[in-house]
Amino acid sequence: MSPFEVVVVGSYVQDHCWQTDRFPAPGESRIGRFTTGAGGKGFNQAIAAHRQGARTLFLGALGDDAMAATAKRFATDDGLDADWEIRRDASTAASSIVVDGEGRNLICVALGANEKLSGNFVQRHQPEIAQARVLVCQLECNLDATALALRLARAANVTSLLNPAPINAGISRDLVQAADLLTPNETEFAHLMQQCFGCTLPARYWELPAADLHALCRRTGVGTIILTLGEHGCLVSHASGDQRGDTDAYYALPAEVVTVIDTTGAGDAFNGGLAAGLLRYADRPFRLAVQHANRVAALAVEKPGTAPAMPDFAAVRARFGDPLSSPGAR
Repeated sequence: MSPFEVVVVGSYVQDHCWQTDRFPAPGESRIGRFTTGAGGKGFNQAIAAHRQGARTLFLGALGDDAMAATAKRFATDDGLDADWEIRRDASTAASSIVVDGEGRNLICVALGANEKLSGNFVQRHQPEIAQARVLVCQLECNLDATALALRLARAANVTSLLNPAPINAGISRDLVQAADLLTPNETEFAHLMQQCFGCTLPARYWELPAADLHALCRRTGVGTIILTLGEHGCLVSHASGDQRGDTDAYYALPAEVVTVIDTTGAGDAFNGGLAAGLLRYADRPFRLAVQHANRVAALAVEKPGTAPAMPDFAAVRARFGDPLSSPGAR
């Protein structure tokens, strides 16, 4: 069997989602629709990469409970390879998600077994990490295990992608700088700049000129940062001397125009799509991988839910066509 192309070390969360016309006010009850399904940043990203055609392995932790059975069944039914650390000292993680009529969301997560993901479990998968082409991590599980995975990838010269989400008080400069690619949204970037680099960003800093945003990104010491800005697209910032095939050291890409139903999994779709895009467009400019990630995220928000909403490659190609025919492809 050939090596896995993408290894995702991260979180599984059982999502419990309510859809209603507007968010309840404090003390108010509203009638809504309820669904439950597979989620968690790591698992969503693994499903997204897998559905984009990358041979993907997901590594995560579950409790010894009924929700764990749901997680295993979803992975099996989707054809995703997964190995689970079963923790009897914690429950499978769960979330409460409320989505309003405009597709905005409010989320609360109990991380459960994700906080118990062990370094020993990650270390046992060193061969798979070392043979992969991309490692993907987030901040929704044990940070020591996450840091170990990033170190294993760097030792093996494997490209590592860190999505610094959700905001985690344990994030450190060393953890940030252990990644080759960093994909914060505007809130996460402000947090890590303050906590890790002592830099307080101004209100609505993301409206600064692209050159100024690039200068802020370069303070981190991370090779490439993709600052995701939702409906405003994203900004790519490369370190001097390593532009990953791009002509420009920094540039902005617009978001795709879609009908928004639920934004909950958009960031995860972007990161999984980026991991797969790095493989599909490995010999092309980096901006093609980012454009692909934008498109995967765009289709994901047109459906409710997280992991179940991740589109496959055929859907992306059918909607947006062949990116190799777009400007900057060569």
